Amino acid sequence: MINLFWLGFQNIFQINVLSVIFAGTFFGIVFGAIPGLTATMGVALLLPFTFKMDPITGIALLIAIYIGGISGGLVSATLLRMPGTPASVATTFDGYPMAKKGRPGKALGIGIFSSFIGGISTAFGLAFLAPIVAKFSLKFGFFEYFSLGIFALTIVVTLSKGGMVKGLLSGFFGLLISMFGAAPIDMASRFNFGIKAMKGGFSLLPVLIGLFAVSKILSEVGISSNLLVPRVDPKDIYPPLSFFKKEWVNFIRSTLIGFFIGTLPGVGASVANIISYGQAKSASKHPEKFGTGCEEGIVASETANNAVTGGAIIPLITMGIPGDSVTAILLGGLMIHGLHPGPLLFKYNSDIVYSIFASVFIANIFMFITMLIGIRIFISLLKISKEYLLPIIMVTCIIGSFALNNRMFDVWTLIIFGVIGFMLEKNNFPFPPIILGIVLEPIIETNLRQGLMASNGSFLPIITQPISLIFIIIALLFIISQFTFKKNKHISL
Repeated sequence: MINLFWLGFQNIFQINVLSVIFAGTFFGIVFGAIPGLTATMGVALLLPFTFKMDPITGIALLIAIYIGGISGGLVSATLLRMPGTPASVATTFDGYPMAKKGRPGKALGIGIFSSFIGGISTAFGLAFLAPIVAKFSLKFGFFEYFSLGIFALTIVVTLSKGGMVKGLLSGFFGLLISMFGAAPIDMASRFNFGIKAMKGGFSLLPVLIGLFAVSKILSEVGISSNLLVPRVDPKDIYPPLSFFKKEWVNFIRSTLIGFFIGTLPGVGASVANIISYGQAKSASKHPEKFGTGCEEGIVASETANNAVTGGAIIPLITMGIPGDSVTAILLGGLMIHGLHPGPLLFKYNSDIVYSIFASVFIANIFMFITMLIGIRIFISLLKISKEYLLPIIMVTCIIGSFALNNRMFDVWTLIIFGVIGFMLEKNNFPFPPIILGIVLEPIIETNLRQGLMASNGSFLPIITQPISLIFIIIALLFIISQFTFKKNKHISL
């Protein structure tokens, strides 16, 4: 294993790869810092630029954007009470009050150091746990992967904002989108409506960019961008050593929470930072200080949301199941480069796998350095008018979609799903179930059909094979627990 780690770092320690990681980290931080431009949007926009890159460089770029985007959200969350990404929602609870009290540099410093600790710690967890999970997943057959797909959809649907009903509708919508085009196994054409371009179905990239980027552009049109950004003293950014001694338990707890939630398919950093914040408040000796500019609250939020990044990559590369919406796009990036996540990826492409581990380490280091050095730049970016920013992003979306297959059909797909995403967002329908539905539908359908072929049409192996049964039972228990929680909550009110 040591030799593989060494090989991974050798692949990354090339001038061109390091340059790409640095550029990706910077780009990600910019997207995270500007309200409305999320890490997901950044990864989706840059995905087309990886087509001509080799797999290691291309995947390293996407991971760097991911890590930078999650971290960058703390800038606007702290200074404007506007989370740059959903992962920084809880940062606004104490980051902004601290900035309002005249200590914006201190709030940003705590957030930056917490982000680094959470990110670099989870990188170790990713490197050591992913191979173990991959070995375990070798025991998976057709029905095990089918049950795992159902389990993943169950989690993301039940935990979706807007309630379980909207989560279910979003999940079914994602499944439906992925069913357009050729069916797996027999390649029968479905839902093409006589349109030649529809025989291959919707391309993943235009759908993702439309849902996340174009919908956000449409929602931001007409909203005032006149923001008052407070002045930050860079000298105030570095916390004293006593701060780390005081908060070490909070760092460990928040890292573990973020890493664990990251491994759960479809949950993501937005849930992790809220849960971690709540746990920090419950464990605090002074819970009444939370929400008034409390250091503990910033530590909990920013450590947890960055710890998610390593955890979310584990199910992605070991089983092909995205941990969140960003890793769903990363899955598309892997497939574009001819890589199929799963246990066999470790066997046949171990150099790629360990290069991914190395890129997570390096990207977190670059994120930390870039945030400390470039904090003034990122603050000034918050003042860019949307009148200039949004048209540039829209043009980039169109170029990226057209470049995929050099056809206008993908551009129309981008626009149509942008409008659909805008309407869904206006009605509080969650996006993660849609993305997970799109990604998981081929896994669920293909493995179910192959399993039925192997069992002569019998569904019994779903409940007679232990691993498959465990996933089904956990999924059912999760649904029952959500109904019970909502019922008890209704009674208590």
